[in-house]
Amino acid sequence: MNRLRRKKEETVKVGPTKTVTDLDRLFNNDKEIVDALMHTMFLDPRKVGMTSKDAAEKGARFEKVKNELMANTWYEIAGSLAIYEGDVDKVVEYFEKCQGLMPISEYTVLKNPEKMVTKAQEYYKQTLH
Repeated sequence: MNRLRRKKEETVKVGPTKTVTDLDRLFNNDKEIVDALMHTMFLDPRKVGMTSKDAAEKGARFEKVKNELMANTWYEIAGSLAIYEGDVDKVVEYFEKCQGLMPISEYTVLKNPEKMVTKAQEYYKQTLH
């Protein structure tokens, strides 16, 4: 009969926890950089199998046929690949296209793209080469 009784659950209160990611460690917990890059950079862009130019061309094709969602997706991919390629001008171009297509989206990488690309390049040098 004792086996059917529920054991009293023990709860232990602990303070708030925070998950520390590799990006947090690499960027010294710089919230601006981590937030901007977490949502825009690929951890291993080599697996995508195309260049930012190729992805942007796909985005342009979808933009021509008024498929904003797919155009936005491909421009995001293009912007992420441009981060990997270290091309600040293209990062700005592609993510500005995204914001134009989906104005509700805010791409914080655009606030300081030079810094974001530089930090992403540090990550890629440490992890991919």
